[in-house]
Amino acid sequence: MIAVVDVCLGNLRSVERAVARAGGEVLITRDPAVIRRADKIVVPGQGAFGTFMRGLADRGLEPALREAIASGRPFLGICVGMQMLFDDSEEQGPCAGLGVIPGRVVRFALADPRLKVPHIGWNQLALRRRDPLLAGIAEGAYVYFDHSYYGVPSDPALVAVDTEHGVGFPAAVRKDNVFACQFHPEKSQEVGLQLLRNFVERA
Repeated sequence: MIAVVDVCLGNLRSVERAVARAGGEVLITRDPAVIRRADKIVVPGQGAFGTFMRGLADRGLEPALREAIASGRPFLGICVGMQMLFDDSEEQGPCAGLGVIPGRVVRFALADPRLKVPHIGWNQLALRRRDPLLAGIAEGAYVYFDHSYYGVPSDPALVAVDTEHGVGFPAAVRKDNVFACQFHPEKSQEVGLQLLRNFVERA
């Protein structure tokens, strides 16, 4: 069973449908006990970092997520569900994250006035390392983004995929059993579906 974690700030139904289409048995939940029983965990997120972290705390989800990650079970973070894994964020802060991935979440600082923040739209991926979740995804494939902040790991070796919006930034990171992406696979058509298939079948 794949638990899609409900922090009341995510596009849950789209993620649920996409993971199910990829072949997963999915359950949307805000119950820490269900997360502790799940075989795999997906944390989607939208909205502001501090509000998201308060949602985790208010629902008692943070300990269950930490335990799930420490157990070695496959974990997929999406958008703010990726950012929460870092030490802290500039958004609504500084505001502490889970500290699973050493590093910070920072806001775009763009010199080109033609480029907008938030960054919304399709960008190409530059693959930086081999990863089971990237199997079947081509260099230069397009995926969909919607964000004003992005995570920067202290260790560049944790970056699985790069992209660019005025500056280069990590589109996805990998640390042990944790894979997290700044883009939205549930909105990224066949490329996103391939990543979710890989999570269901290979992670």
